[in-house]
Amino acid sequence: MEQRDVTGWAPSGGMLAVELSGPIPSIAASRVEEAAGSHFSILVTLHGCPLAMTQVAAPPTGVSAEQLATILWRLPEIADHLRGDGLVVPDRLPVGGLDAVPSPPCLARRRRAMADAPSFTVLVATRDRTESLLRCLTSVAALDYPDFDVVVVDSAPSTDTTRRALEQMAGRVGRARLSYVHESLPGLARAHAAGLAAVTGAWVAITDDDVVVDPHWLASLAEAITWDHDIACVTGLILPAELLTPAQSLLEQYGGFARGFVPRLFDEQGNRPIDPLFPLTAGRFGSGANMAYRVDALRAAGGFDPALGAGTPARGGDDLAGFLRVIRRGHTLAYQPSAIIWHHHRREYDGLRRQARHYGVGLGAYLTDAIVREPRLGVLLGRRSIAAVAHQFGSASPKNSSKRAGFPKELERAERLGILLGPFAYVRSRLALRGAR
Repeated sequence: MEQRDVTGWAPSGGMLAVELSGPIPSIAASRVEEAAGSHFSILVTLHGCPLAMTQVAAPPTGVSAEQLATILWRLPEIADHLRGDGLVVPDRLPVGGLDAVPSPPCLARRRRAMADAPSFTVLVATRDRTESLLRCLTSVAALDYPDFDVVVVDSAPSTDTTRRALEQMAGRVGRARLSYVHESLPGLARAHAAGLAAVTGAWVAITDDDVVVDPHWLASLAEAITWDHDIACVTGLILPAELLTPAQSLLEQYGGFARGFVPRLFDEQGNRPIDPLFPLTAGRFGSGANMAYRVDALRAAGGFDPALGAGTPARGGDDLAGFLRVIRRGHTLAYQPSAIIWHHHRREYDGLRRQARHYGVGLGAYLTDAIVREPRLGVLLGRRSIAAVAHQFGSASPKNSSKRAGFPKELERAERLGILLGPFAYVRSRLALRGAR
């Protein structure tokens, strides 16, 4: 049986992860009180594979294990997974969990991938968030993977707190070797570029300092690499580590970072999705907090663009640009939902509003960069302008379908204004980059 939780850490504040091959937990009254609400979002996994996210109403007295088992058993994805593994579907979900099998096919695939596991470097960029970084590195230390090292890039820090904290770790994150890189100029893409120079693995797995990674994160990425011979990038599932405040719930309605529970391949050959804006809609592939690249392919594509990303006038878009370049160079991108990380969303509404504005600016900057590099993509965007408007404004589009009644219009306005400002921010960022050289 494979457990999802990192030792000493579990989703909190309205979030719960339940692995069905183990005992079904109860939701204690104390947890309901902590969540400050009557509903829990529950990630349901089986054999380490995420199946669904479901909402469970929790009264002040809590939910017993028997009650939770009955509720979860209604999810059709559970029976589908069992049938896909060739296993018997029982009449009910036992409180003790589904009987473990020595090697269900889903786990056998991972074990075969691990028999020839590629070397990984975990790359984390940080800036003045030492406490959050150490929480992230604690989860990285618990990774169940045979061959990886860790590179931390300290991006334009205002103090030496992070450096001193990492020095106390004596060059190790668990059993993995730790390398520290100082980057004096701000910018997330610039930090990633500096870290890329220190990467030793055949693959680089990139995450942020405000996440906790699942113990099987690297193993799941390695499994996805085996799906196709020309995979050069893998993205994974990003879920909220907590849902304590209205702002955190609004971010999930806004689209969050999750891209579903179905593995996918994307390229411009046989894995081209039905999407009139493909491949410009790179946000559907994943997000920069959970991405891995084959290092030689990433370097051949030019690495990370320091004119994009957080910490620059462009505010973002560096991850989307990376995904686009991989696909435009003829490679395949894989989305692996079993590669799970838990992201600590901003708790304050003002922070969410800034995030919406910055996301819009980054999107506009990314599109500008894509068109400057390949004018034919501008022609594509112009021809599909109606589809682009529907994607941005349509209530049924994947971008907006999760928004509930009463979703703040000012967040939508902030993003759309940001998109309009994106091209100007891109030019400013390019000029600033030239001045910094």
